[in-house]
Amino acid sequence: MPGEDPNASAAAKSVAEHPEPSPAADFTFDLVGQFAAIGVTDAVLTPGSRSQALALAVAEFDRAQLVDLQVRIDERVAGFTALGLAAETGRPAIVVTTSGTAVANLMPAVLEAHHSRVPMLLVTSDRPASMRGTAGNQTTWQPGLFGRFVRQAQDVEAPTGAPGEKALAAEIAQSAMDAALGTHTGNPGPVHLNVQLREPLSGDVPDLVALLATGEWMPGVDAARTAAGLPSLAEPAPVPAAASGRPPGALVLSRGPRTVVVAGHDAGPAAEELAHRAGWPLIAEPSSGARFGRNLVVAYRELLAATELGAEFGGRVERVIVFGHPTLSREVPALSLRADVETIVVTPAAHGLAPGDELVDAYNPGHRVHTFATAVDVEPLVQPGDGAPDGQLAHREQVWLREWVLNSRAIVGEQAADDPIPAPNIELANSADIAERRAYRLAETAALKAPITRRTLALAVWQATWPHDRLVLGASRLIRDLDRAVLGKKIHVHANRGLAGIDGTIATATGIALASQRDPRPSRQGATRGASGTQHGVTRLLLGDLTLLHDAGAMLFGTGERRPRLQVIVANDGGGTIFDTLEVAATADRAAFDRVMLTPQSVDLEALARAYGWAYTRVTTRVELDRALTAP
Repeated sequence: MPGEDPNASAAAKSVAEHPEPSPAADFTFDLVGQFAAIGVTDAVLTPGSRSQALALAVAEFDRAQLVDLQVRIDERVAGFTALGLAAETGRPAIVVTTSGTAVANLMPAVLEAHHSRVPMLLVTSDRPASMRGTAGNQTTWQPGLFGRFVRQAQDVEAPTGAPGEKALAAEIAQSAMDAALGTHTGNPGPVHLNVQLREPLSGDVPDLVALLATGEWMPGVDAARTAAGLPSLAEPAPVPAAASGRPPGALVLSRGPRTVVVAGHDAGPAAEELAHRAGWPLIAEPSSGARFGRNLVVAYRELLAATELGAEFGGRVERVIVFGHPTLSREVPALSLRADVETIVVTPAAHGLAPGDELVDAYNPGHRVHTFATAVDVEPLVQPGDGAPDGQLAHREQVWLREWVLNSRAIVGEQAADDPIPAPNIELANSADIAERRAYRLAETAALKAPITRRTLALAVWQATWPHDRLVLGASRLIRDLDRAVLGKKIHVHANRGLAGIDGTIATATGIALASQRDPRPSRQGATRGASGTQHGVTRLLLGDLTLLHDAGAMLFGTGERRPRLQVIVANDGGGTIFDTLEVAATADRAAFDRVMLTPQSVDLEALARAYGWAYTRVTTRVELDRALTAP
């Protein structure tokens, strides 16, 4: 163009081809590389200016297939997506944000991760400390923002390119990973790294694919890790598996006290294993990971609460063994608060205590002292008829278990019989009597055409889910209805029960689906990477309409982002009907109650789904529901 300085144009071209060295870019690349080296397989980021170096570094590690990257535009969605990834894999995902309110939007996910003990690595970008308090754009006080709800918080000074910063990145990454996994504490959870970055915020990003091909990336690190007995950088460190047999240092439980085993959220299969081995009744919530086995008691609320049964069941309990975090009933916490009931809490958070040590439970309103243990086992018991002195005790424990299980089955059967249209008697289908066969067909047709209730919805979704699938339950009436209705089944069930909030439910389910359906990627050594690589199955999310609307933004997938197989099943009853179960519903002014608690809504969910590019099906009968649940 006329008047343009050719020397200036050449200088601009030279700067573009050879950008100014960026300590921010170099340090963040090293930091992400160190995380990849010690086993991080996932990252979720939201776009921003201050975080550009981190974002470009993570994108390069994704291109090299060392980290699996998801991009979201909403930090709250990103946080809960990372929560879902970690809930499924057992590994923390990196969450990358820019500065300012972006960081604050992670708080709901941090709270849930803290209370659910889910590992998470928050890497937030910040301006240099000298800009704090100067009213700089997008500058606030980010260090310590998450308070007591993170396992570790570190405010990382802005890198300058000084010698030793690569080693510092390795030290920071290892310390953060250990804290997130609870390696030394038994208490996993979120970790916050607040990384100060100054201009220039981006620079040359190394070609990681080329470096991997020549073995030049982080030279010497593989050899050092091998010498230390750690896996190669090509393979993520394995998530520790449960040891077989009696765990080291397990608290050995005596026989005698009438005992029930309670499996709350995320209890894991150890609860069922103990109940089975000891011959004790098992109370297991749907998201416990222990809702299966012959000792399962489904109608535990009724058996613990009913006046006529209380003396026979709840009133006779002498000891409760609690795994996980029970949240779905009032009867279970009330049982553990009784002065005449011994409560033993099995939790990895008891790491470092000797078996049998006691702690004050800060979450117990009465500050009762419970016994805490990292693992438990039970004394062996000689069976009746062996002529041993404890034969009478064995008989008593068998009777104890049988009473719980048989009475529970009777109550569940009565509840099923109370359905508006009970299931037809399948034995009549092959009857020699024409009238009976006709009656069966009519009953079957009536059942299929019956309107959907919460109970039938819960049963249908539970029945449609298999071990290779994932089931995610929102915080609404549905999880409680499901808890009351469904029998035992060894499937993978997730729920955000740390705080039992409706925040981020779709995003959490998305993270779970992405991790459980991940296609394994080839590593440098020809093996496959990825903590979960089933390559099949579907993730079903069962939730209420307000829970859906609260996280509608999580339905957005950017162009090119991976879309997992995910069914979002919405029980649309037009508002928060869970509040109808509270005492206030019977005493409050109805108009005020509806406005401030029920919060009715009339959103066109089909239009919402289509706006985000989702397929939509509306079902009103059981036959339509079954068809939708089994459709490709």
